[in-house]
Amino acid sequence: MNLSTLRTTLEQLGAAPVKSLGQNFLHDQNLARWIVDQLGLEPEDHLVEIGPGLGALSEFALPQCASATLIEKDGRLADYLRGTFASERVEVRHEDALDFDVRTLFPRQPVKVLGNLPYYVTSPILFAFGAEPSPAQRMVFTVQREMAERLAAQHGSHVYGQPTVLLGRRWRIRLVKHLSASVFLPNPKVQSSVITLDPREPGELPDCEAGLFQSLVKRGFSQRRKQMRKLIGLEGWPDYAKQLGVSETARAEQLSIGQWVELARLAGGEAGTVAQDVHRERFDVVNERDEVVRVASRHEVHEGHLPHRAIHVFVFNERGELFLQKRSRHKDRCAGLWDSSAAGHVEAGCDYEETAVREVKEELGVEASVERVARLDASAETGREFVGLYRARHDGPFWLPPAEIECGGFFPVELIDQWIGRRPEDFAGGFLACYKVWRSKE
Repeated sequence: MNLSTLRTTLEQLGAAPVKSLGQNFLHDQNLARWIVDQLGLEPEDHLVEIGPGLGALSEFALPQCASATLIEKDGRLADYLRGTFASERVEVRHEDALDFDVRTLFPRQPVKVLGNLPYYVTSPILFAFGAEPSPAQRMVFTVQREMAERLAAQHGSHVYGQPTVLLGRRWRIRLVKHLSASVFLPNPKVQSSVITLDPREPGELPDCEAGLFQSLVKRGFSQRRKQMRKLIGLEGWPDYAKQLGVSETARAEQLSIGQWVELARLAGGEAGTVAQDVHRERFDVVNERDEVVRVASRHEVHEGHLPHRAIHVFVFNERGELFLQKRSRHKDRCAGLWDSSAAGHVEAGCDYEETAVREVKEELGVEASVERVARLDASAETGREFVGLYRARHDGPFWLPPAEIECGGFFPVELIDQWIGRRPEDFAGGFLACYKVWRSKE
C-alpha cells in the first residue's frame, strides 16, 4: 500500500491515526516486502501478525504461509482487514495482543510472528510471545530504535540490561535495519529499527533452572549503580565471581548472558552435576501380571525392552488446566517431547504411589497429595511399562530440574485435545496413552 492509497483508505474509513495506540502506518512497499522476507516464511507456516493496521505487511506475507492470525486492537482497522484478507485460512481478531493467549498457537506450529509494535507496549509483547514455553520458530518486529539497541547490546554496554539478558537466554536477537521516519504515516518522533529473534540452538548455552535465572537477573539489575554482591543475596558470591572470572565488585551489566546462565547453574548446584548412571539405577522386572520376577539395571531394562513399572502424574491448577513438561534433550528416551506433569520409573522395592509423590517433588520441586486414576498394562505405547496414573492439584510455581525438563506450562484440556489431534508427534507415547485413558474417565 503506497502513501497515496494509504491516505485515501484512512479517509474513507474515517480512521485517523490514533496517537494513544501508537499508530504509525508503513507505506514503503519495497521496505514492507523486505521486512516480510526477514521472516523466512515457508508454505507450512502459521503466521501471527501483531498490529497489522491496513495490511502493509500482510499483503506480502499471507500468500507465503499456510494460515494466519491477524491481531488488531483498533476495531475500525479490524473490520477493514476482515473485508480485505479474511478467509478460511486467515483469521482477523479484534483484540489487544497482550490479551491474546499465546498457548493457542502450539497446535498451529510451525509459527512465525511479525509485527510493527506500538512502542509503549513493545516490552510486554516481547515477553508475552517470547517467554518459555513459546511456540514461535522466528519473530521479526519493528520497534523503537532505543529498544532494539538494548535488546541486541553486548555486555558492558550502558544499554545492556535486564530485558537483554532475560530474552537473550532463549533468543538470539539481531538488529538488522534502521528505518527512516519518512516511511511511516504519520512520521514518528522516535527512530525505528527492525529486529529478528531466533531460538538459540540446543546446547548454545548451558541448561539452568529458569525461575532461579530470572530471579537472579531481576535482582542484579534492580539498581544498576550498585554492585551485584549487594543485590543478588548469594552467600557464595566471592567464590562464584572467581569461577565466572569477574570481579567481586562487578555490576550486573558486566556479566555476559552466558555468565548469568552459569551463575544460575552455580547457585542452583547444577554446575558439575554428574549424568545419570543407567547401569547403577535398578528397576523391578515384572511379568504379564505385573509381578516382580527379578531386578535389573536401567540400561538392561531399556536395551532389552523388558517389562517394568512407571508412574505418570497429571497436575492440575485451580482453573483445571494441566501442566505439561517438555523433556530435556539429554533424556535417553523421548528427548524434547511433551510429557506428563511428572513421570518416572518405579525403582526396585518401591511401590507406585510413593514413586508418584517422589516424582512430583523431584521433577516439580513441590509436595502434593496424589490420587490414583488408573493402571495401564504394559504395551508398545507405554514403552513396555506398567503405568500407575495419578492426579494432583497444585498452582505452582514449580522448580524444574534442567537436566530433566527443558520447560513447562499449564494448558487448557480442550487445547491439549486440539494439539494432540493436529500434532501427536509432539508428545511422548507414554503420555498419549495415559491421556487417552484419563479423558475416557472424565
